[in-house]
Amino acid sequence: MTQLSPEQSRAFVAACHSAAAYGLVRFSSGNMSWRVSDDLMAVTGTGSWLERIGEAQVALCRISDGATVNGARPSVESGFHAGVLRERPDIGVVLHCQSPCATAIACGRPDEINFAVIPEVPFYIGEPAVVPLLQPGSAELAAAVIEAAREHELLLLRNHGQVVLGRNFDDALQRAGFFELACEILLRGRDLQPLPAEFAAALRSWMASGTRRA
Repeated sequence: MTQLSPEQSRAFVAACHSAAAYGLVRFSSGNMSWRVSDDLMAVTGTGSWLERIGEAQVALCRISDGATVNGARPSVESGFHAGVLRERPDIGVVLHCQSPCATAIACGRPDEINFAVIPEVPFYIGEPAVVPLLQPGSAELAAAVIEAAREHELLLLRNHGQVVLGRNFDDALQRAGFFELACEILLRGRDLQPLPAEFAAALRSWMASGTRRA
């Protein structure tokens, strides 16, 4: 397989447009990958604007080594996309976005914040990981993201936005959107009280049990 099918291309492009429509990316920031087979992923092309990306700007790459197979040049962050998909066979989509509120918090002290201010955070996301500030597109950043993604569904990159893992497009977009909402509440609120620890733990356990998909 060296090309996406027309249906696969349309699905991936539509998901990229949705990320922009929900305010998660702006201009050429952000990138997305999608597992299309055991060893192939679609990934946004370098410099592409997700709000207007077309099928010609979608790279098809091997998950095993990140090499392109359709000639399109992938995002500079394709290394961590491939690595996360290698390490997490349960994950189908990886979205990196610099949504405004999450990025604002990433520029502060995110490791001191309890993000469980709304039920959707423990239910859909769990505890986010914080990745230190590293050069975008570097092997060091890729290694740090891959390591953190082994145990977390969402990573906050210092001064660099969020990386979100999902089973499918909707799962990744929803997690990114709910986390952005939580960050907006944290930035706007005064004297906020996070969910009680036992309440948040119960929500996470409920989600993990697979008995509910709200």
